[in-house]
Amino acid sequence: MTYPRVSLYALMLAAAGIPLYIHLPRFASVNLGLGLGAVGAILLAIRLVDLVQDPLIGWAIDRWPRAQSVFAVTAALGLAVGFPLLFSLAPGPSVTIDLVLILILLFSAYSLGMILLYGRSATLADSPTPRALMTLAAYREVGMLGGVILAAMAPALLAAMGARAQGYPSFGVFLGVLAVATALLTLPIWRRTPLPGDRLSFQGLGQAGALKLLALALVNSLPVAITSTLFLFFVEDRLQLPDRAGPLLILFFLSAGVSVPLWTRIAHAVGPKRTLLIAMPLAILGFIGAAFLAPGNLIGFAIICVASGAALGADMVILPAMFSVVLTRAGLKPSLAFGIWSFAGKLGLALAAFATLPLLERNGFTPGGTNSADALAALNISYAIIPCILKLGALAMVLALPTEDQTQ
Repeated sequence: MTYPRVSLYALMLAAAGIPLYIHLPRFASVNLGLGLGAVGAILLAIRLVDLVQDPLIGWAIDRWPRAQSVFAVTAALGLAVGFPLLFSLAPGPSVTIDLVLILILLFSAYSLGMILLYGRSATLADSPTPRALMTLAAYREVGMLGGVILAAMAPALLAAMGARAQGYPSFGVFLGVLAVATALLTLPIWRRTPLPGDRLSFQGLGQAGALKLLALALVNSLPVAITSTLFLFFVEDRLQLPDRAGPLLILFFLSAGVSVPLWTRIAHAVGPKRTLLIAMPLAILGFIGAAFLAPGNLIGFAIICVASGAALGADMVILPAMFSVVLTRAGLKPSLAFGIWSFAGKLGLALAAFATLPLLERNGFTPGGTNSADALAALNISYAIIPCILKLGALAMVLALPTEDQTQ
């Protein structure tokens, strides 16, 4: 029952992550009346907290290996408290301060859970071998994608059932209940004895090849971070398909989830590097296609969602598994390393919000409003062209990785 419980814990974390990265910009701008520039600045400021916090969380998990259960429950309870508070916020003079404090709580709990889950990969796997780590990663990422789909659907479903404020307050309570239930059901997996490891250092990371993977993770996170931040805006305002945003988002993540077992089999057969070289061009083609879509082209964007979602599935399962493999082979303590990994990914999300949201605001873009051609062009460039260039950079970094016999 270990792997299904890993999937469940991953589902909880992903269901928590989607509101923070996809729903938050629209919720803060529409429901709380904050400007897009202010939202981008808040997210970047919280990343400065993560700059110190995430490595410290990883260090603490390595320092107190017998406290895994405490860390796992603490993360779940932080989410259980934070989300009802977040989605019960209303406009007012102190809303910005309240939002920042609640987001610090939520991102801290989210970081703790993510670093624990990924840092304990070798402990949770059946054995610390590359094949077992890849199998564990597949279960974990399927759970992640299940949580993403659940969180993408929930607000719209709750609103359709009569929940107020676009379903967000009820959504917050739902996430809180999910977190508490997950903490109880997954407690047994955190009682396994962690595998020992050597003290982490940048020299050790470099010798293991982990620094190259960290740099790749940061660059590769930027395209999906930008598209995640701007997805609702692109579908509702650029494509003028406001009633299709939810189903398209579900299609995107469903495609990612369905693709995970396929990418896992391909990685077992040809190796992780070659698998990424197969998957990444799908994302690049998706960005190019999105840039040239005409308003109202539902079928075209649905095809793009399928292709780019499948490419995301490869990123999610392959890169963390490669990182776990090099850490395990080098005998390094993993949680601090995954603390740095977590920060790299979230830095990408913050940079995406900080760079794109103020850019859209300066070009006169208004979510859900009447927008000029220049405003929509800025949205098109931000959503499709810039991520395409970044993904090409990530592809070049994959080509420069060591050969398969050094990474498997």
